[in-house]
Amino acid sequence: MIAMLFGLFLFVLYVAIALFFIIAAWKLFVKAGKPGWGIFIPFYNLYLWVKIAGRPGWWLVLFLIPLVNIVFAIIVALDVAKAFGKSGVFGFFLLFLFTYFGVAIIGWGKAVYTPPGPPAAPPAPAPAA
Repeated sequence: MIAMLFGLFLFVLYVAIALFFIIAAWKLFVKAGKPGWGIFIPFYNLYLWVKIAGRPGWWLVLFLIPLVNIVFAIIVALDVAKAFGKSGVFGFFLLFLFTYFGVAIIGWGKAVYTPPGPPAAPPAPAPAA
């Protein structure tokens, strides 16, 4: 009886954590101008993360290569953090290592999405007098 109640408790906890992440990620996607329902479609949601980071869509393929995917997941986490005006430390620790917390902070927080663009061109040299 106790084992069954403990199993039920773990199941309810799992569902609560999953709903927490789904709602937070939905809000993050909407802030970035992407469809919130994209969180439910397995590879499409990863594609949306890559696009929010400002990277090309073909990077999705790199997530299928073992060990390489870890490196690119860190890069995407850092780029998503920068797109929302957060630091690289935030990106590494709260979007890569502790994803649930980082997504919630961005989703429910005041962070504003700024689409990554091409790097700014260097200033033109002053004309010779």
